[in-house]
This record gives sequence, C-alpha cells and structure tokens, in this order.
Amino acid sequence: MAATLIDGKKVAAGIREEVKAEVARLREQGIIPKLAVVLVGDDPASVVYARSKEKSCGNVGIDFELFTMPASTQEEEVLALIDRLNNDAAVHGIMIELPLPKHISKQTVLEAVSPLKDVDGVHPINRGYILSGSEGLFPATPESCIEIMLRSGIEIKGKHAVLVGRGETVGKPLVFMILGHNATVTICHSRTPDLGYHTRQADIVIAAVGKAKMITADMIKPGAVVVDAGINQLEDGICGDVDFENAKEVAGAITPVPGGVGSLTTVLIQRNVLKAIKLQQKNK
Repeated sequence: MAATLIDGKKVAAGIREEVKAEVARLREQGIIPKLAVVLVGDDPASVVYARSKEKSCGNVGIDFELFTMPASTQEEEVLALIDRLNNDAAVHGIMIELPLPKHISKQTVLEAVSPLKDVDGVHPINRGYILSGSEGLFPATPESCIEIMLRSGIEIKGKHAVLVGRGETVGKPLVFMILGHNATVTICHSRTPDLGYHTRQADIVIAAVGKAKMITADMIKPGAVVVDAGINQLEDGICGDVDFENAKEVAGAITPVPGGVGSLTTVLIQRNVLKAIKLQQKNK
C-alpha cells in the first residue's frame, strides 16, 4: 500500500477527549449538556442510530433523551413537541431522526427546530451562516471531511480540492466550508462529463456522490489525498464511493470505509451540542 491510511477512529478519539473535558468543565459550572432526539415511526436503522447516540452521549457525560412517537403521529403533534423542546432551557441540542413518515413534511419539521439547537446543522439559517462564513451550527459529515484532514496534518490551504457530489447533506455545505480553509474548489457530480479529467487535477479528492467505488485508481493523481464520505451497502459489506483497494496504491493519503469520515460524525454532533450552549448563552 503506497498511501498513508488516515485513521478516523484515532481522530475521533482525540475529539472525544476534548468533548469529555469540556462537558466536565460545564458540569462543574452547573450546566448539564443535553441532547434530545425525536424519532417518529419505527424505521429499524433510525432506532439503531438513536440508541447508538444514547450510548455515545453517556460515554462523554452528555444527557440524552429519546422521544419516540408512533408512525401515525400527525405533523402538528411533532411540531408541538419540537416547540416544547425549543423552549426547554435544559435541552441544548435537538435532532430529528430521518426518514419521517410520508405524511409529515421533512422540511417543515427540520425548519421548526431552533437554529440555536439545530445540532445537525440543517436549518436554513445555519446553512446561510455557512455561506456567509458566520458562526453557526454546521453539519457533521462535511465537518468530518475537514477535521480528519487537519488533525492528520494535511494542509488544505492553497490546495486544489475536487468535490464529487452536490447533495444537501455533504456536497453543498462542504463547498463553502472548505472554501473557508482557502482551498481552490472544483465541484463535480455524477453527471459531470469526463469526471476523471477533473479528479486527476486534484490535490484533494473528496467523494460524496453515493455510488459504490465510483472513484477508481486511474482517476486519482499520484500522491493526492483522497477523502471518502460515501457509505454504500453491498452484499459483502459496506464500502465507500472510492475503489479503496486500488486507489490506495496511487494516493498519498486515503480514508477507509468504514473507519474513516463516518467515525467522526457522532462526536462532532456532541461537539455541536457544546457549541450550541455557547451560542444560546450569547443570545440570552
């Protein structure tokens, strides 16, 4: 293997220790950080994710409360719960587990969460803060792409970063977040003609297109940094958007899947809870 393996678990462990220390400091001041998660319906993956967050929050000292509602719940009832959580001073972060049942508007529900408690960074106001370079709560996965590089000693400033993917969750917010680190950014997607022409120009390739092993070794400049934000379920397990086995022989550094970008997301949501506390104190 030619490339240096970027260890997401190791990076996450470092951030987790920082979060634990900050939580301990807040608790000494009488502030108990708390994350509320709203789960409507019984989507099996969402139930697993919610329980995983509960365990992880317990490990760093963040209080966690899961609000479960049956799939038949009306939108008004969900909005009423969010309104109650928005106005509960003991709750610092709110997450809505997706998908929601089809009769409930995802957009309406996500926009109902206070921007100051939107630890998923999906509220339009927080998206606006990303564009303007202002302080806000930003989504965990694009933040993971940046943190995993910076904490692995990879310089972003002045580099040519090619993003493959323009989705709402990762690609679009990441464009402005990585611009904030003074990269030169090219945006590609699944319909970009001759995608390899663009990716071969890149010092940094970030794949978030949602297609298994779409970025192949011949699409990577020798020595480039490859960050894979994709997660795809195949018959033989999980893989990313990059053909890892072949790409690692060309790249200079590369994130694996699993064990890469995805390892950081939960702890970055917890860090957002702590950031939310600061923003809420500022806005009192």
